[in-house]
Amino acid sequence: MPSPLAASALFDVSQKHALVTGGGRGIGLMIAAGLVQSGANVYIVSRDSRATSEAAASLSAQGPGSCVALPSADLSTDEGCRAVIDALKQHQLFQGKLHILVNNSGTSWGEPFESYPDKAWDRNFHLNVRAVFNLVRAALPLLQACATKDDPSRVINVGSIAGIVPQAWPTYAYDTAKAAVHHLTTKLASEFCEKCITVNAIAPGLVPSKMSEQLRSYASDDALVPPLQRVGAAGDMAGAVIYLSSRAGSWVTGTTLVVDGGALAGRNSLSAKL
Repeated sequence: MPSPLAASALFDVSQKHALVTGGGRGIGLMIAAGLVQSGANVYIVSRDSRATSEAAASLSAQGPGSCVALPSADLSTDEGCRAVIDALKQHQLFQGKLHILVNNSGTSWGEPFESYPDKAWDRNFHLNVRAVFNLVRAALPLLQACATKDDPSRVINVGSIAGIVPQAWPTYAYDTAKAAVHHLTTKLASEFCEKCITVNAIAPGLVPSKMSEQLRSYASDDALVPPLQRVGAAGDMAGAVIYLSSRAGSWVTGTTLVVDGGALAGRNSLSAKL
């Protein structure tokens, strides 16, 4: 048996059951891959059912954990969130366990201030914020059933550094919604301590994805690269979630972990000089 302070024990998530939304591509796929390759049993769901099924098959083949694709659902509605949990409970591999919920599904919208539409606000807040609340509520009985004082269940919400400082681009609803995700994280954390459930967020910087690809219409690649001289990678996203999901992160709740390659630090340094 390894020492309880050895990395293999501190960061062990093997045999845990996790649900990752938006797990068919981008940051969600990176997180799901890290959990599966660390021995967890992972369920993924996204709007693209084909991509989700292909991702699940690929991750399961790599092991040592397993990955299951759940039917696609509209997480921007309460009905869609409940449908995901119902599908999870009905799956043949489900053992009545859910230790980790990763709320990653999201959307963005960029448009000049003068023409920024109401539907952009609705779309961003329904999927980026309300879906987090509704899915946590639907999954709460499952999370509580697995929670213990020494090994809490975990909720991890994917926010953004755009929710901490405004982006330089016209993503008004996205930036505001991600700030709301961070605040909702703290709100839920304060309520769930007695349930032995931790609630944390990660705030990624620039990570290659279909969503971040849109930023190239506003800035050059050189302007987008963070101070640490590279964009985010799968290990950065998976590492943050594994930490928060493991015994190493079991005494952490109500935090937003910034994983951004120094983007905020560089901005703060520049602000100080100015």
